Amino acid sequence: MFNTISSNIKVGIFLLATGLLSTTAVLAAPAPWYQWKSKLNGEFWCTQNIPGDGWIRISGPFKDAQCRTLGRPGK
Repeated sequence: MFNTISSNIKVGIFLLATGLLSTTAVLAAPAPWYQWKSKLNGEFWCTQNIPGDGWIRISGPFKDAQCRTLGRPGK
């Protein structure tokens, strides 16, 4: 009898945790894009993450990968 109650509680906790995790995944928005300039040769890149130590963030955030539409994705 106690094993059945214990396993039912474990199943309930598992389902609750799964539901909470899937809810946060649905609410997550894509990462914004930023325009970066190389300190070495002045080249411009549009990326979501810093390309490395030799880069300076120039502008952003942008909604698109071409760094044309200002704003955050999903808004």
